[in-house]
Amino acid sequence: MKAIASTCALSVGLALAAASDAAQAQNYPITAQQQATAQQVAQQGVPLSALAPNAPESYTVRKGDTLWRISGLFLRQPWRWPELWGMNMQAIANPHLIYPGQTLYLERSNGYARLRTSASGNETVKLSPRVRSESVSDLAVPTVQMHLIEPFLAEPLVVQELTLAQAPRLIATADERLFMSPGDEVYARGPEGQPFVAEGDGQTMYRIFRSATPLVDPVTKEVLGYEAQYVGKAELLVEEAPAEQQPGAEGEKPRNTSFVPATLHIAHAKEEIRANDRLLPEPPRQFRSFVPHAPVDTVDARVVGIYTSNAMRYGTQHQVVSINRGEQDGMQPGMVLSLITQGRQLVDKTDPQRATVQLPDQANGTAMVFRVFDRVSYVLVMDVRRGVQVGDRLQNPQ
Repeated sequence: MKAIASTCALSVGLALAAASDAAQAQNYPITAQQQATAQQVAQQGVPLSALAPNAPESYTVRKGDTLWRISGLFLRQPWRWPELWGMNMQAIANPHLIYPGQTLYLERSNGYARLRTSASGNETVKLSPRVRSESVSDLAVPTVQMHLIEPFLAEPLVVQELTLAQAPRLIATADERLFMSPGDEVYARGPEGQPFVAEGDGQTMYRIFRSATPLVDPVTKEVLGYEAQYVGKAELLVEEAPAEQQPGAEGEKPRNTSFVPATLHIAHAKEEIRANDRLLPEPPRQFRSFVPHAPVDTVDARVVGIYTSNAMRYGTQHQVVSINRGEQDGMQPGMVLSLITQGRQLVDKTDPQRATVQLPDQANGTAMVFRVFDRVSYVLVMDVRRGVQVGDRLQNPQ
C-alpha cells in the first residue's frame, strides 16, 4: 500500500477484502476446522453460557491489543477465537485482520450471542493523520504480544547430537582477545576436511551457538534433542580458502599445508562470544500470526525445561517452557493446552500408620504452542495460578 499522508477513513469491509491476499502471504493461516466452526456458529451465534461473565456490550480495539485479550473479553476461553469470529463472518472476514479503531458490538438474542462491527456492517475505521508506509495487514492486531516470543523464533535451537559438533567454529579474534564483541573481526574454520564457505544462495549471516544441553523426557528419561544456547550473530566476510602452495621436496609436487580461516564480523551479541562457539546459517525471517485453537487429537505432554537465563525452578506467566511433544506427535503452532500441576505425595500425619497419599492433580492455567521441532515444542505460558515446573502435564483444554 502506498503511503497515506492525510487524515483518512477506510471502510473495514474494503480493508479486509484488500488485505486477505496479504494475510495469506504473511502466514496468517485459517484452518479448515476453524473455517467450519465459524460457519456453524455464524448460523445462530454462540450460547450465552459461552460468554465471559462480564462480557462488554461494545469494545473499541486499541493499539497494543491482542486477539487473545479481545477474545477473552467476550468469551470464557480465549482460544475459542474462531467462534468469536464466526459471530459475524461478513464483517470480520479474517480473524487475523482486526484493527485498532474498529468497534465490536455484542448482540444477545434468543439465548445466543453475535458479534457485529456496526448496525449496518459498514463501520469506518479512522487512521491518525501521519504518513504511513505499512500495509493494511501490518496494522492488524496480533494474536499475542509478539515481543514475548520473537527472540524464541531464532533462539533456542533444538538439534541432534552431532549438529553443533560438525558446524563451523570460531577460533580467534584479530587482536587476540579472549572474548568477542559486536564490531569485532573474528576468524572461523569449518569441520575437518570441509572449509567454511557460504552455503547456497550466498548465505552470509550466521547465528552463533554454544554447547547443547540435552532435553530429557521426564517420563521416559529419553533424550529428545539438544538445546543449543544462542549467543549472537555474525556476518561472513571472507570464506575459508587454501593457503598458498608450498614447494615440496625435490621431485615432489607442491602441496597445500593449511587453510586460511574465514573472516566474519560480529553483528550482535546476546552475551560474551568466545572461541569454539559454533556457527549455523541464519534462517529466513518468518512473519507469523498464531490462531489459538484446541488440538483435534488427544494431547498428553510434560514440561521438559524452563527457558530462562536464571536457574529458576518455576515458570511464570509469559515465560517459555519446552515440552516433550513435537511435530511427529502432531503439535502445531497456535495449539492451546491446559497446564496441570501434579499432585504431590505426602505423609498423612493423622494416620497412625503414617500412610503415604497422592494428592489430585490441579488445573493451573493455559499455554500456547508457538515453535515446533521434531520431538520438542516451545510453548508460551499465557496465564498461570502457581509456578510451572519440569514434569507438569499439559492436556487438551476443557
